[in-house]
Amino acid sequence: MEYAVIFLPLLGTIVGYLSKYFGDIASQLFTTISVCLSAVLSIAIFYNGITLDSYGNYLIYEWIASGDFQANWSINIDPLSSIMLVVVTLVSALVHIYSIGYMNHDPNKPRFMSYLSLFTFFMLVLVVSDNFLQLFFGWEGVGLSSYLLIGFWYKKDSANKAAIKAFIVNRVGDFGFVIGIFLIFLFFGTLNYNEVFQLVPSFSEKTINFIGFDTNLITLICLFLFFGAMGKSAQFFLHTWLPDAMEGPTPVSALIHAATMVTAGVFLVVRCSPIFEYSQFALNFVAIIGMITAFFAATVAIVQNDIKKIIAYSTCSQLGYMFFAAGVGAYHVAIFHLFTHAFFKALLFLGSGSVIHSMNDEQDIRNMGNLWKKMPFTWISMIVGTLALTGFPLLSGYYSKDAIIESAYLSHTNIGYFATAVGIITALLTAIYSWRLIFKTFHGKFNNQKISKSDIHESGLSITLPLFVLILGSVFSGFLFKDSLIGYHYTEFWGSSILLLKQFSHEQVPIWLLYLTPSLVTLSIPLSYYLFIKNVKILDKIKSKNKTLYTFLLNKWYFDEIYEFIFTKPIKAIGLFFWRSGDIKTIDRFGPDGISKLVKIISNKATKLQSGYIFDYAFVMLLGFSLLLTFFIIYK
Repeated sequence: MEYAVIFLPLLGTIVGYLSKYFGDIASQLFTTISVCLSAVLSIAIFYNGITLDSYGNYLIYEWIASGDFQANWSINIDPLSSIMLVVVTLVSALVHIYSIGYMNHDPNKPRFMSYLSLFTFFMLVLVVSDNFLQLFFGWEGVGLSSYLLIGFWYKKDSANKAAIKAFIVNRVGDFGFVIGIFLIFLFFGTLNYNEVFQLVPSFSEKTINFIGFDTNLITLICLFLFFGAMGKSAQFFLHTWLPDAMEGPTPVSALIHAATMVTAGVFLVVRCSPIFEYSQFALNFVAIIGMITAFFAATVAIVQNDIKKIIAYSTCSQLGYMFFAAGVGAYHVAIFHLFTHAFFKALLFLGSGSVIHSMNDEQDIRNMGNLWKKMPFTWISMIVGTLALTGFPLLSGYYSKDAIIESAYLSHTNIGYFATAVGIITALLTAIYSWRLIFKTFHGKFNNQKISKSDIHESGLSITLPLFVLILGSVFSGFLFKDSLIGYHYTEFWGSSILLLKQFSHEQVPIWLLYLTPSLVTLSIPLSYYLFIKNVKILDKIKSKNKTLYTFLLNKWYFDEIYEFIFTKPIKAIGLFFWRSGDIKTIDRFGPDGISKLVKIISNKATKLQSGYIFDYAFVMLLGFSLLLTFFIIYK
C-alpha cells in the first residue's frame, strides 16, 4: 500500500505523457484515477496510524553505498509524513478532477495532467524521505515541476518570465539548503535523519570558523536549511516568485499554494525540529522572518486587484503564520495550520478559477461584481473559504490560526509576545482584504463591459464537485482533528516525529486574548461591507490622502524594482559586456570567425597556384623532388 501511494502518480505521469499511444481521454482518466487511488490509500495509512499505530520504514532499494556512507531510497511513514500524504494526495486528486473541466478546451491537456502527477510524485518523495539526500531529490523535482506548470502556457511571454523567475529564486534558496546538507554530511558523516538527530546533542556546543567568524555549528546548519525553506515557501526576501506564479493555469495555483511546493519549507523546519531545538538563535530568526512575511503579505494583498494574486499573497501571509509558530516551538500547531490551510486555500483558488472560467479569463475584481445570483454555488464556496481563512469561529481556520496566536503568547518570550501582536493585526488585515475580494467579485454593481451578464453561468460538475469536498474540509477539518494534533495529549500522536526539549505550555490564555481575534474577524464583515459596497467614496478619500503609502503597497514594497536595480540590471550589463567583448570581439574574432577568414585567405592564395599550364606543374614537381633529395642527402 505504501509503495502504491508513491508510485501511482508516477505511473499516471508516464501514461499521461504517452497520450498519443493511449488516447487523450483515456490518459487523462488514468492519470486522475491514479492520483485518486493514491489519495484513498493515503487516508487509509493515516487512519491506520491513528488507530493501530502502524508506522514504519519501507526500503525500496539501497541507493548509494560508499565506504561508511549509505543512503537508501525508502518510504518513511510516521505521523508527520502520514499527514502530509493526506494533504498532498487529496488536494492533488481534487485538482486533477477540477482540471478535467477547467482545461477542457486546451489542446495540451494530457501533458498538463502528466505534469500535475509528476509534481505530486516528487512532493510525495520529499515527504516520505528518511534522509536528506532523498529529501533533496524530491525538493529539486518539485522545483522542476513547478517550472513546467507555471510556464505551461509557454506562448505567453509573461508565463515564461514567471516560470524562469520561480526557478531562479528557488535556486537561490536551494544554494543555502545544499550548504546545510554539506555541513551535516561533513561533521556528522551521515545524511540519515535518525542518525543525524541522535548526534545533534553531542555537537550542540561545537563552533566552527565561518567566513572569519566563530559560529555555532548547529545554528549555522539551521540557518542554511531555513534559507532553503525561505525560497520554497516564499518567505520575505525570497517571496517575489509566488505572485508571478499566478501566470500558470488556476489548478496549478491551487496545487502549488495549498498542498505542495510552498508547504515544503514548513515541512522541512518541522522535520528538522531535533536540530532547530538546539539553536534558539535559529528559532528566533525563523519566528522573525515569519512575522515579517505574514504582515508584509497582508499589507500588499489589501490593495491588489487581481483575484488570484490576492489569494497568492494570502498564502504567503499564512505561511508566515506557520513559520513563526515553528519559531516559538509550536511545530505541531504549524503543521495543524498547514493541514487546515490546504483545504480552504485550495477552495479559494479553485473557486476563483470557477469565476475566471465563467468570466472568459477575466481576473481583475474591479471588472466583476454582482455574480452571486449567476454563480450561487461558487459564491457559497468562496464565502466558506473566506470564513475559514479569516479564522471565523468554528471553521477550520479558527482552530489553527487562534492556536498559533495563543502558542506565541504562551511561549512567554519577547519574540512570542511580538508575534502575538503581529498575528492579531495580520488577522484583521486578512479579514479585510478577504471580504474585499468577496464583495468586489460577487456583490455591488456588475462592471464588466466585455462580457454580458447573461452569458455568466455556474461551472460544470467536474469543477463544482471538488469545491464541495473542499467545503467539507474547510468546515470540519479543524474541529475533527484539533484534539489529536494540538490537544493536551498531542505528544501521543506525534511521537518521535517532532522533538520538543520542553513540553509546550497548556496554561489558560487570558480571556481578552481568547476573544480578541474572533471579535475583530467578525466585526470586519460589516466594516468591509460598508467600505467596499455602501460607501466606496471613503476609500477614494483615504487613497488620495495617503497616495504615497497606497502606491508603495500597490507596488509590493518595490521589491521587484529593487531586485531589478541591484541584481537583474547589473547581471544583464555584465552579460552584455562579456558577450560583446568576450564572445564577439575575442572568441568569435580569433576563433571560428578568425579561422574561417584565415582558411579563406589561404584558399585564395592556393588557387593562384592552379595556373593550368603543364610546365608550371612540372616545375613544382621538380622543385619538390629536389627538396626531398636534398633532405635525404643531408640526413643520410
